[in-house]
Amino acid sequence: MVRKWRWKLALVSLLTTVLAACGGGSATQAPTTNPNRVTLTIESWRSDDQKVWTEQIIPLFEKSHPDIHVEFRPTAPTEYNAALNSKLEAGTAGDLITCRPFDVSLGLYTAGHLTALDDLQGIAHFSDVAKSAWQTDDGKTLFCLPMASVIHGFIYNKAIFNELGLSEPKTVDEFFAVLDKIKQDGRYTPLVMGTAEQWESATMGFQNIGPNYWFGENGRKALIDGSAKLSDAAYVSTLKDLARWGDYLPDGFEAVKYADAQMLFASGKGAIYPAGSWDISYFNQNAKFELGAFKAPVAKANDQCFISDHTDIGIGINAKTAHMAQARTFLEWMTGPEFAGEFSNALPGFFSLSDYPVSLKNPLAQTFVDWRKQCQSTIRNSYQILSRGEPNLENELWRMSVGVIDGTFTPEAAAQDLQKGLDNWYKKP
Repeated sequence: MVRKWRWKLALVSLLTTVLAACGGGSATQAPTTNPNRVTLTIESWRSDDQKVWTEQIIPLFEKSHPDIHVEFRPTAPTEYNAALNSKLEAGTAGDLITCRPFDVSLGLYTAGHLTALDDLQGIAHFSDVAKSAWQTDDGKTLFCLPMASVIHGFIYNKAIFNELGLSEPKTVDEFFAVLDKIKQDGRYTPLVMGTAEQWESATMGFQNIGPNYWFGENGRKALIDGSAKLSDAAYVSTLKDLARWGDYLPDGFEAVKYADAQMLFASGKGAIYPAGSWDISYFNQNAKFELGAFKAPVAKANDQCFISDHTDIGIGINAKTAHMAQARTFLEWMTGPEFAGEFSNALPGFFSLSDYPVSLKNPLAQTFVDWRKQCQSTIRNSYQILSRGEPNLENELWRMSVGVIDGTFTPEAAAQDLQKGLDNWYKKP
């Protein structure tokens, strides 16, 4: 009997050894070939990007850093904030924290969960605009490394443009002349967007065309320091242009949702789509025609142009990580050209925020990112500081952008109302 039990124990031991050799251990366990190898884990809401991280980005890093193993551990986007806070409070969060822009991550820093990164090697390759989403209000402390932005513009159907003899518009007058010609032809929806969900009107409308009127960062910062008002001519002009869009949108645009507009444009029945660069992947998969893109038109030919190059994703270090040196090494690698090229190619429409030039395989994404060479970048003007009170400026921009498009408000009344809402609670620093 004793001999039989010894035989069984030996068999169990052998099977355990074989399973371990085949990778049958814990998913968070680092390979054991190097006893000094450290495992870093990344917290993220970007579950859609897991394959990119595990099959492309992390292997590329580990190739040159064999002593550091990295694991990507996403949480569902809607659950991320709460789950991350619980883990941080419990001391079980990963070493690296994917950072949402602005106040959510600022809150993590002020609570002591993120470490300052001002002295990170390579940080000089990021502009003030790139860093703006992950700094303290005084701009003195950076707590997340800028990772990616999304850029606004207009995607168009090249077949329709060729058929109607249209060229990419460069000025506001040319833009509306193109829309008029498409409308007169009558076969295609000139401008494909709905207002049912409201955010599209502000994000792809107001924030897309507005920076050319308020001169990008100068205008955005002037709102924060109180030297400019939303009732100024720059904002009235933006809203006047936006009000004209209603004549070119799909019939019943008030009930058209974001996904409806995507499908309508992808079907080939619409000519121009006010876009965020994140739309590139959807249209590459679903549109069966050649796509082009043009940036927001300027008032007059040869005017300085500005683009909404909005900071969207950052990454920071858990202040309580046991592997601070290795975490900094990973982030310093992310400041370099190798990460910039790999990330921007793997996720077309999400662009590295470093100043290294990138060559993209996706021509539409390359068009968007090349606008950085021609125009000055800025971010959405409601996102930093100005939406902390009530009424929330971002939500008000949604409401007023829809209001001028459907004719509920005149541009002048909408601009006055926006400033009145801000005056209710905001006091300049």
